[in-house]
Amino acid sequence: MPFSNSSELSPSFILASLPGLEAAQSWMAIPLCSAYVLAVLGNGAVLLVVRAEPSLHAPMYFFLCMLAAIDLALATATVPRILCFYWFGSREISFAACLLQMFLIHTLSAVESTVLLAMAVDRYVAICHPLRHAAILTNGATAKIGLLAVARGVLFFLPLPLLLLPLPFCGSRVLSHSFCLHQDVMNLACANTTPSVVYGLTAILLVMGLDAVLICLSYLLILKAVLRLAAWRERLKVFSTCIAHICVVLAFYVPLIGLSVVHRFGKDLAPLVHIIMGNIYILVPAVLNPIIYGVRTKQIQRRILSLIHVTDR
Repeated sequence: MPFSNSSELSPSFILASLPGLEAAQSWMAIPLCSAYVLAVLGNGAVLLVVRAEPSLHAPMYFFLCMLAAIDLALATATVPRILCFYWFGSREISFAACLLQMFLIHTLSAVESTVLLAMAVDRYVAICHPLRHAAILTNGATAKIGLLAVARGVLFFLPLPLLLLPLPFCGSRVLSHSFCLHQDVMNLACANTTPSVVYGLTAILLVMGLDAVLICLSYLLILKAVLRLAAWRERLKVFSTCIAHICVVLAFYVPLIGLSVVHRFGKDLAPLVHIIMGNIYILVPAVLNPIIYGVRTKQIQRRILSLIHVTDR
């Protein structure tokens, strides 16, 4: 039955179910819920530890707190709704709620990409210009970068739901994922979507694409500076300070690229692939980021172990 976003009869979309596994969705939700709980605990612990540990009151760890807050917000904007669907069968999502979720997903992803670029610049300045690091990346500058990241994400991705708002929707209302993405919702419109296609691609290239290029450029300059050092041991020691950030960058961009490839070239793939890639994109960075920095940062390890020891008492 055709419908539009202004229809009073059916102003909603249908979230994608696990094809062939509908009867087992309540069980399939358990690993998803476990990953979400792990993401909440891990990122919450990072926020608490950095706040409580004076030695971590530095730009790199303030950026890490920003990542933790973004990952918490992104996971919370999607996973509870997915669990309601898997456990209680609530497949429908209203047009307004879908647009809001879509806006949050794309905006928070853009903010995270900007913060990752800021962390790459932090590593570049710390290694290539160590004497100027404290003067360039002050606490005030770090806060301004955080605000700029949020403003950049909102300004670039607020037009996405606004471009979809006037479009009529007809035919199938079933999404490819268990949450709302711009390209997914846009494909269900029965009108000319060229402005949405062009703007969506432009926004992604100017934010995530540009950030990825600048991050690569930062690491090329870092690698050039590291190779100037005489001793291999000294080279490894300096470059090891970047390992955690490189892993976090890969945890963000690999699922993002994978999801983009699936949307662009995966029309003939099984629906389950789309759903799995979407869930990976939402949860992998949120789960891995606190683990990566927890393993690589001794202060975080010690603080968490002390908290666990106090709790055991």
